[in-house]
Amino acid sequence: MITIIDYGVGNLRSVEKAFAAMDIKVQISSDKEVLEEAEALVLPGVGAFGDAMLSLKTTGFDKLIIKAAKEGKPILGICLGFQLLFEESEEFGTHKGLGLLAGKVIRFPENDLSVPHVGWNQIHKTYNHPLLSDISSNTYFYFVHSFYVQPSLESDLIASTSYGINFSSIAGRDNVVGAQFHPEKSQLSGLTLLKNFATRMVNKC
Repeated sequence: MITIIDYGVGNLRSVEKAFAAMDIKVQISSDKEVLEEAEALVLPGVGAFGDAMLSLKTTGFDKLIIKAAKEGKPILGICLGFQLLFEESEEFGTHKGLGLLAGKVIRFPENDLSVPHVGWNQIHKTYNHPLLSDISSNTYFYFVHSFYVQPSLESDLIASTSYGINFSSIAGRDNVVGAQFHPEKSQLSGLTLLKNFATRMVNKC
C-alpha cells in the first residue's frame, strides 16, 4: 500500500485522486503505525519549509521518513515535500531538512521573471530514470514555487527546468525521489509519473 503522509501541510486529496485515476490504490494517513507499515510513502506539501519541518518533527514523522528511507522503502516528495528531502532551506531563515538528499533550497534570483514561478514549464531529462518512463524531454508540467532545490551531487539530478536559470525539477537517489512540480495538476504527464512511481519503483522493491 502506498501511503500519503498527512502532516497538516499539503494537497492530499488531489494527490490521492490522481493516483486513483491511474487505478492505483493509495491511502492518506496520519497514524504512525499505518505509516510504518506502508510499502511506500508520498510526502506532499505546500507552504513554508520551516513550518512543514516543524510539523514533521512535532509528529515524529521526520524520524519515521528517515527510517523508511534507510530501509529501502520508495519515497516520493512533491513540491514542498520534494524540498524537504534535502539538507536545508534558506526560506525565511535557515532550516534543516530531512537530509535524505544532499543539497539546499534557495530562492530564485532577482531578474525580469516574476517570482513565484507559476504555470506550465518543460523538463529536460538528464537520463532515463524509471520515474520518467514514457515521458520525454520537453514535456510540460505545472509549477508553483518561489524556491528551488540545488542538489550537491550532479548524479542526483534526474531532470532540470529553465526559468531564468536551470534548476532541478526532479532529483533523487536509489529509493528516494522527488519532483518540484505538481504531478497531480499536470494532466496525463503527471499521472504517468505517479504511475511510474507505483509500478516501476514500488512494485520493483
